Amino acid sequence: MSNENHDTIFPIGEKNEQFAQYFIGQSYLNMLSTSGVTVGNVTFEPACRNNWHIHHKGGQILLVTAGEGYYQEWGKPAQKLKAGDVVHIAPEVKHWHGATKDSWFTHLAIEVPAEGASNEWLEAVSDEEYNKL
Repeated sequence: MSNENHDTIFPIGEKNEQFAQYFIGQSYLNMLSTSGVTVGNVTFEPACRNNWHIHHKGGQILLVTAGEGYYQEWGKPAQKLKAGDVVHIAPEVKHWHGATKDSWFTHLAIEVPAEGASNEWLEAVSDEEYNKL
């Protein structure tokens, strides 16, 4: 699938092979900062989403830079996201994020620094759950 009509601020980077097992569909990762504050430019092809996951201790901030996507916390309805939206994810909140069915989606993922911070990957977002959106 081509991304030639997908405008991004930062280059989308390489296919996200390192974390591919935690995504349904193809994502791309361009690490913008790996020291001090970790910042990744994450791009999702249409219908791509990551698994449910939890950021322990530090949390995360998403800055949406292109396309349309979703963010959902466990037990709550999904929120539709577009360029310019900001999502503050508190530590210990089970959630997922990804593209809509018909749009690319790009966000900067900023890891909130914390002593002993970690990320726990959980189950995939099922097609049944996703297709209800």
